[in-house]
Amino acid sequence: MQKSSTLLARTLLATGLALGLALAAAGPAQAEVVCDPEAIEEGLCDPAAPGKTMADGDAASLGDLPVEAIRQIIRDYLLEQPELLIEVQQALQAKRDAEAAALAEQAIQSHRDEIYSDPEAPVAGNPEGAIVLVEFFDYRCGYCRRVKPTLETLLAENGDLRLAFKEFPILGPESMLAARAALASRAQGLYEPFHWALMGADGPFDLDHILGVARSVGLDDERLARDMEDPAIDTLIDRNAVLANILGIRGTPAFVVGDRMIRGALPIAQFRTAIADARQALASDTQTQ
Repeated sequence: MQKSSTLLARTLLATGLALGLALAAAGPAQAEVVCDPEAIEEGLCDPAAPGKTMADGDAASLGDLPVEAIRQIIRDYLLEQPELLIEVQQALQAKRDAEAAALAEQAIQSHRDEIYSDPEAPVAGNPEGAIVLVEFFDYRCGYCRRVKPTLETLLAENGDLRLAFKEFPILGPESMLAARAALASRAQGLYEPFHWALMGADGPFDLDHILGVARSVGLDDERLARDMEDPAIDTLIDRNAVLANILGIRGTPAFVVGDRMIRGALPIAQFRTAIADARQALASDTQTQ
C-alpha cells in the first residue's frame, strides 16, 4: 500500500510538472498575468501597470503565477482529464522497467560465469545444453510452484536447454530448511526428483515433512539430515543471495536467459521467445568467431 501511495504521489508530481511545462510552452496562449491581491497588499506589484500575457515571453511566465493559482490550474485540468493520471503512471512504470532491464543486462554481462557456469548449481534437462535458463526460487513461493509445469514443458520442447537452479530462500526459516535439504540431496544424486517433489508437496515445510518427501523419491533420510549440516551448503545459499542482489532480484521466481531477466511466473510464450532469442544470439556469436 505504501509503495502504491508513493508511486501515485510521484505520478501526481510528474503530472503537475508536465502540465506546467506544457502550459509554459504554449506560445500563442494569451493567459493574462495579473497582480495577485496578496501581492498588491505586500507591495510586490503595481495593479495599475499594464497586464502582460504569456505570449510576451519576457518577464511573464508560469513561474510568475502564485502557487495556489498553479495548483488550481493543475487540479482543474486533472478533473477534466483524469485519464492523464493513468497515462503518466503507465509511462513512469514503463520508464522504470526499461531502466531496470538495462541495469540487469549490465549486471548479467559482468557476472556471466557466476550465473551460468557455477559448478555447484544443480541442473535439470541437458547438462551440456548450450542454452541455459537460470531460476532463482523459493520452495514455499506460490508463483514458483505455479511456474513448475511451464519449466517442465520447456525442458521437453528444447533438447539443448539446461535449467540451472539457484536456491534463494527468502520466505523464512522453513524455506531455508527446504533449500538446505534439496542441496544436501546432491550427495545422493537425487536432486532433480527431490526438487520437483518439493515443488509439488503440500503441507508445512518442517523437517519431518521434508524428510518424508525425501523418502518418497528414494533418498536415505538419515543421511540427508546429516548432509544438511554441511557448511558448504550455507555458503552456496549465501553466494546465491549476493548474486541475486547484484542482479536486482527482490522476489521469486526470477529467471535469467541470455542477456534477459524474466521476473515472475509469466506466460510460457515469453519464455519461448527469450529462449529463441538466446539461441539466435549464440548462433550469431558462433558465426563471428
